[in-house]
Amino acid sequence: MLLRGVMRSAPDQGLQFAQMLVQDEEPLVGISQVVDVFMEGNLVQQCTSFLLDALKSNRPEEGPLQTRLLEMNLVHAPQVADAILDNQMFTHYDRAHIAQLCENAGLLQRALEHYSDPHDIKRAIVHTHLLNPEWLVNFFGSLSVGDSVECLRAMLASNLRQNLQHCVQIASRYHEQLGTQTLVELFESFKSNEGLFYFLGSIVNFSQDPDVHLKYIQAACRTGQIKEVERICRESSCYNAEHVKNFLKEAKLTDQLPLIIVCDRFHFVHDLVLYLYRSNLQKYIEIYVQKVNPSRLPVVVGGLLDVDCSEDTIKSLIEAVRGDFSTDQLVEEVEKRNRLKLLFSWLESRVQDGCEEAATHNALAKIYIDSNNSPERFLRENPHYDSVTVGRYCEKRDPHLAFVAYERGQCDLELIQVCNENSLFKSESRYLVRRKDPDLWARVLQETNPYRRPLIDQVVQTALPETQDAEELSVTVKVFMTADLPNELVELLEKIVLDNSIFSEHRNLQNLLILTAIKADRTRVMEYINRLDNYDAPDIANIAISNELYEEAFSIFKKFDVNTSAIQVLIEHIGNLERAYEFAERCGDGAVWSRLAQAHLHRGLVKEAIDSYIKAGDASAYMEVIDAAGRNGSWEDLVNFLQMARKKARESYLDTELIFALAKTKRLTEMEDFINGPNNAHIQQVGERCYEEKMFEAARLLFNNVSNFARLASTLVHLGEFQAAVDSARKASCTRTWKEVCFACVDGEEFRLAQVSGLHIVTHADELEELISYYQDRGYFEDLMVLLEGALGLERAHMGMFTELAILYSKYKPQRMREHLELFWSRVNIPKVLRAAEQAHLWAELVFLHDKYEEYDNAIVMMMSHPTDAWRDATFKELIVKVANVELYYKSLPFYLDFKPLLLNDLLSVLTPRLDHTRTVSFFSRVNQLRLVKPYLRSVQNHNNRTVNEALNNLLTDEEDYQGLRASLDAYDNVDSIALAQRLESHDLLEFRRIAAYLYKRNQRWTQSIQLCKRDKLDKDAMRYAAESQDGALAQDLLRWFVEEGKRECFAACLFTCYDLLAPDVVVELAWRHGLVDFTMPYFIQVMREYLRKVDELARQVKVDELQQGETKRVSEDDVPEATSIVLGQQSMVTSNQSPVAPQSGFPGYGYSAPGFVPPAYGFNLQP
Repeated sequence: MLLRGVMRSAPDQGLQFAQMLVQDEEPLVGISQVVDVFMEGNLVQQCTSFLLDALKSNRPEEGPLQTRLLEMNLVHAPQVADAILDNQMFTHYDRAHIAQLCENAGLLQRALEHYSDPHDIKRAIVHTHLLNPEWLVNFFGSLSVGDSVECLRAMLASNLRQNLQHCVQIASRYHEQLGTQTLVELFESFKSNEGLFYFLGSIVNFSQDPDVHLKYIQAACRTGQIKEVERICRESSCYNAEHVKNFLKEAKLTDQLPLIIVCDRFHFVHDLVLYLYRSNLQKYIEIYVQKVNPSRLPVVVGGLLDVDCSEDTIKSLIEAVRGDFSTDQLVEEVEKRNRLKLLFSWLESRVQDGCEEAATHNALAKIYIDSNNSPERFLRENPHYDSVTVGRYCEKRDPHLAFVAYERGQCDLELIQVCNENSLFKSESRYLVRRKDPDLWARVLQETNPYRRPLIDQVVQTALPETQDAEELSVTVKVFMTADLPNELVELLEKIVLDNSIFSEHRNLQNLLILTAIKADRTRVMEYINRLDNYDAPDIANIAISNELYEEAFSIFKKFDVNTSAIQVLIEHIGNLERAYEFAERCGDGAVWSRLAQAHLHRGLVKEAIDSYIKAGDASAYMEVIDAAGRNGSWEDLVNFLQMARKKARESYLDTELIFALAKTKRLTEMEDFINGPNNAHIQQVGERCYEEKMFEAARLLFNNVSNFARLASTLVHLGEFQAAVDSARKASCTRTWKEVCFACVDGEEFRLAQVSGLHIVTHADELEELISYYQDRGYFEDLMVLLEGALGLERAHMGMFTELAILYSKYKPQRMREHLELFWSRVNIPKVLRAAEQAHLWAELVFLHDKYEEYDNAIVMMMSHPTDAWRDATFKELIVKVANVELYYKSLPFYLDFKPLLLNDLLSVLTPRLDHTRTVSFFSRVNQLRLVKPYLRSVQNHNNRTVNEALNNLLTDEEDYQGLRASLDAYDNVDSIALAQRLESHDLLEFRRIAAYLYKRNQRWTQSIQLCKRDKLDKDAMRYAAESQDGALAQDLLRWFVEEGKRECFAACLFTCYDLLAPDVVVELAWRHGLVDFTMPYFIQVMREYLRKVDELARQVKVDELQQGETKRVSEDDVPEATSIVLGQQSMVTSNQSPVAPQSGFPGYGYSAPGFVPPAYGFNLQP
């Protein structure tokens, strides 16, 4: 009623008041009731504002209100409803009902957006003049395929002219979804060629569907768009040419250009000509060949001939075409129809105009051949026709003319074929000789050629005798050779060379005759050699040798005085050295003797070879002679040869070999005289060879001559002169020499000299290992150690010496190794010595070396593995703190536990900084040795480790040391207190049970703690724990327990101990019931005192509050404004927050008001 009154007087203020009524989560009135009030006064605008604000959350349960809001606006203000729908604020209203209202209000676009029934959509969508075209096209994107097609059908059926454009746009946009064929059938069903044309025109450029292109051409033809038909026929490659051609022929267009384009593009020219000629459209034939595509003239002419067109018409058409076309095709088309003479006048005119085209001249040649009008003269004189084409044309008509044509064009294969088929071998042989083509000859001379024999006969009998050209002859002979026809070639060459022709003295032909005879008939070679004189003797002889005709080759060399080659044939091929020796004696030529000497040398006849070389006076092959004599041991003969050779040449090699030959023949005196005299010999080299040949006396002379003390020392060693060898080695000052002398002295057991030599070796680290191995392999260990001990004081002493001596000590004198290591540990290779000590099982020395090498982990492992020999307590504790692997700490614990348990605490004190105490205690617990390490546990308890604390507490419990346990628990709290308390509460000793109660108290288990104290009669502890718990119930239970137990003094003490926790009424009741008033009186006195003090404080506070309230009331009365009938807070309906108005202080209310009650503040006040 109040809202209706406000609405009648002030609708805008009523709107605000309505908004305040529904703004809370639980509104004072329903929104529907408020809407009814608005609509009673027909306040559509205010109701709309109210609902927009109230329904802004868009909740599903508000759907009816959303429908009502849209309905009232669609009826009274459609523009407002349109704006609301455009903002898409609501989604839960009745869409079908609103769609109907939108349609009634003229909002067809909104109606279509809300309709879901296809019947409704079709009814509304046909009014396209009331819809935005762009929106309409987009709207179809939301419809299904079937609905879209039905809507298009309805639009076209309703008003074809008005809706055609819209339908075309929609079809163009969604043709892929709707299906092009479906849309085409739709337009065709309404016989709308214009719509079909515009629709297909929008997609034809992007479609590959042949039906689309065909339908587009048909629609364009039916709408008169001939230019578009012409364009699509020219540019498109997707349509079916056969279908388009047939359609255009049936369409009978006034302009035949589209048909011409299709037939030209897709090779239907013959059909085009037949159609145009039979339709009396000859002018389009002329247009086609003259303007569209002149290259199609041959096909057009063929078509015209097929329809029996007159020759004059065809000739005029041919002469009228000036464009490019193929003469070959034209001739082919005419020739296929046996009308070639029709082109004679046109061809003659082209030739007279200077045309050199082969096709033109080919056609003329065919006409001349068919008419027998001097064809051979034309074929020989005309340079422009194609020989292959014309020759093939003549083959069946006149083979001779075909030969002429092929010969003119050098058509080799075709010429050979026609000659073979028609037995024209004489002409073929002359052509081949003149052609001079080896490849062509090879083809016709193939063994598989059945016509080879008659052809060769004509070549030998006719072609070659007629030729005067040497090149033709040469080429022919070569091809006969290549074809492997030696018998025919010999016959030919004998006729040319031996029958006094102009080629009889031709060198090459003579050579060829002999060579061919060598290959074909060897019995006639010697005859040709003796009869002919103008051939290349060396070459022919070499060829005869290669064919094993050695006597013929010897005869050639002998005939032409080539003696060296002749004797070479006797030696190398005939193999008769006696004939060779006689030939050399007869010739008396030094070169011949040299060749013979070489033969003797190769046969191993060193003495005969040296004699022949001396006769020849030839020392050029001295290296081969020296090598052969050395292998054969002919040193005396070699001395004679070298003495002869020194007269011919001064070569150092000759002097060197002469010295070695003298040494081999043991002419040491003569050798000494030679080396002391002038010579060019390599004495050092000879000395090395003598040394290798174990000719040590000769080697000593030679090395002494060149002052090579190193090799001299080696030589003296082999001679057993050790002291002299040492002296020579000292002069040589070479490590290798010292080593050799030293090893020789060791083998000779000259250890003093060996030590002298060895001192020069051991200073070289690379040689030390070999020296030691040499001594050791022979078992001279003491001498080796003496040698190394003597070398330690040398200035050049190095690490290897100290290392190897230590290794020797480990093997042979282990008692001296520790002393050696302590003196020289910094100068030994510790890893190497470590391996030796380990092999010798010197564990103490191993620990020492690991310590010095800073391998503390290995040292500790070694001491634990071999404690009897390697363990020392001080060393162990010194090294254990340096290890990198902490696991060794934990391995050392069982070691000490087993080996030295009394020293375990000392070890633990050293290991403490890096130990994991939890793991350590767990180990000792597992082996039940915690009591042994109690000092360690006390020393590490300051870390407050739970495991340590529990282990120590267990020890103290087992030892019944309650004071120590209490001190431990007070100092270190990291223990499982509950478990310990549960274990201690059943202990035999009272103090331990007391500790259990203490632990329960510390864990705030007050009940268990107090119960334990009650059980052990620890009244004082129970009272203290109850007071600390701050639990009144526990304190009252304890107080009742004291009463039940008759402990009056404890009852009185508990009253003061738990004073703050006890309720006075409970205490009074207990005292009255059990006669404990006297014990309770001090407590009552204290309680009464505290209550009186609190009452006095409250009285003072009330007085102060009353004064403050009076002052506040006076100030508020002064500030009261004038009353109004209805006061509404002014605020914005949409954006402002509700701000309540303070109530009037003078309002009497509705009855009794409780003191201190403040009435709630509403958004308005009521004034009487």
